[in-house]
Amino acid sequence: MRRRHTHRLDDPGNHNESSRPGSAVTVGPVPADEIRHRVRSARVARLATVAADGRPHLVPVCFVLLDEVVYHAVDEKPKRHRRLRRLENIQATGHTCLLVDEYDEDWSRLWWVRLDGHGRLVEDRTEEAAARAALADKYPQYVQQPPAGPVIAIAVTGWSAWSAADAAADPAG
Repeated sequence: MRRRHTHRLDDPGNHNESSRPGSAVTVGPVPADEIRHRVRSARVARLATVAADGRPHLVPVCFVLLDEVVYHAVDEKPKRHRRLRRLENIQATGHTCLLVDEYDEDWSRLWWVRLDGHGRLVEDRTEEAAARAALADKYPQYVQQPPAGPVIAIAVTGWSAWSAADAAADPAG
């Protein structure tokens, strides 16, 4: 089993400082700037939330990362229910996890990044407008059909990452 290393993004020895002091990232030799690039470039992620009774819930989402906050807006794609479980779970516990990954038939290209955090529904109109604008910048579909549903903000409290290529290159692996 490969050992993991924990780096603080604000560590003076790490030249890829975080805008939020104390945000930890658990990685092998994957540089923090590469981790952020992978997250920002990803088109889809899986959002996990936790219900009050501890049950997990997982859905694919469009998202944007601004500093140390992930934003997601509920869009108009067809849904089975009007009361979405992810919204109820965030209001109940706030526990969230966002997984961004890349799959390839060439397994040496596999990687994933996990962002743990605390979610909340955005109520501030200025913050909401900025999040919607950033989402529209990333997703052209949102220019034509802006998401009208609630905006979720996830304050990232921890980062974990793994890359097959970087794991193979790590002599400690």
